[in-house]
Amino acid sequence: MKPTIKIDFVSDVACPWCAVGLGNLNQAISQFGDQANFEVHFRPFELNPHMPKGGQDAIEHLTEKYGLTAEQVKANQANIRAKALEAGFQFHPEGRKRVYNTFDAHRLIHWAAQEYDLQKQAALKTELLNTYFCLAVDLDDHKNLIDAVIRAGLDPNKAQEILSSDTFANAVREEELTYTSAGISSVPSIILNEQYLMQGAQPPEAFGKAFEQLIERG
Repeated sequence: MKPTIKIDFVSDVACPWCAVGLGNLNQAISQFGDQANFEVHFRPFELNPHMPKGGQDAIEHLTEKYGLTAEQVKANQANIRAKALEAGFQFHPEGRKRVYNTFDAHRLIHWAAQEYDLQKQAALKTELLNTYFCLAVDLDDHKNLIDAVIRAGLDPNKAQEILSSDTFANAVREEELTYTSAGISSVPSIILNEQYLMQGAQPPEAFGKAFEQLIERG
């Protein structure tokens, strides 16, 4: 009987390295599918919880946050685009235009797991990352979130009801607090079997090595 490896993927829709990490994780999972079952849960983390409506210019935000020049930011973005492509995400060549608050996106991701299943949650998470990094459109515009819901095969009418209310707001905040209280301060943070923490956009080989160790332990 194959062991089950539970994965809590703590991340933000506005985190490019989270897209890279997710793509690499998926590659590793596909390589070990005959040796273990995988149960992936997407957990919320907000990089910019206090970002106001309308967001902030991405270059301006990143230069302010990290103390870099605009040229350094653009070089970093080019590096991330290359890594993302290897991981299966074709980021927009001009990069994301603005940085947004992602709380509504996290509410929808929570809904997908609660009312559908983990596969639908994964599909929606992927489409929301595509919305922000590949299409490079406005996350404050609910139409763009609904389009991601449709591409993931979920009910757009129910999603609109959620976005028009505060449904799942408390649940998402409680989950965020669970992980920040546990010491998570950067993403992606990947927790295996609720015991082992891997941080950053690890390559597929690193995930594979961790899976091998867990499978050996049964």
